[in-house]
Amino acid sequence: MLELAILGLLKEQELHGYELKKRLGDTLGPLSSVSFGSLYPALAKLEAAGAVKAVEANQLAPLAPVPPMTGSIGGELAAFRARRATVRGTRGSRGKKVYGITERGEQLFAELLTADSAAGGDDRGFSLRLAFARHLPADARLGLFERRRALLVERLAKARGSIRAGRERLDNYTRSLLEHGTEATERDISWLDKLIAAERQEEQS
Repeated sequence: MLELAILGLLKEQELHGYELKKRLGDTLGPLSSVSFGSLYPALAKLEAAGAVKAVEANQLAPLAPVPPMTGSIGGELAAFRARRATVRGTRGSRGKKVYGITERGEQLFAELLTADSAAGGDDRGFSLRLAFARHLPADARLGLFERRRALLVERLAKARGSIRAGRERLDNYTRSLLEHGTEATERDISWLDKLIAAERQEEQS
């Protein structure tokens, strides 16, 4: 899932490690806890597979303009020393490594996204696939939504059954929590119905 997210973000634009980590957190959710300890090994693996390229961003500042002659030997020497220190400091700084997707990475992203869209419907996995659903073919996107809806309908039926079966032994707070969960699932089903209807309408137009 991490590799899919990395490739999906790099498909949109080249990013350096810090920005990629930040956007992964936004894409995967605040509880994803993507650390540099997991990000860089995944990038290294993708780079070794030829799916990602890494280049060092050119962050060298332009050289300082040559100051006009002052007519003073001491002044000229001081200006020369200051300019040489600036050049050394600038060229000694290392640029940030920027990552981008390759042609092989584009192919791998399409393979992962298509395969994952036909897989199970865990909540975080679905959210990730939805974030990149625009890259799916129309029939695969519709299938993703329909499978998710079927999963939620099954989840809703089980939750309602649990509430009915435990009505006598559940306290008010636990029952309220379960009912809140069923309401959230009902809203998700309604939202998916709108997505599915929009996809079918787009298909017919």
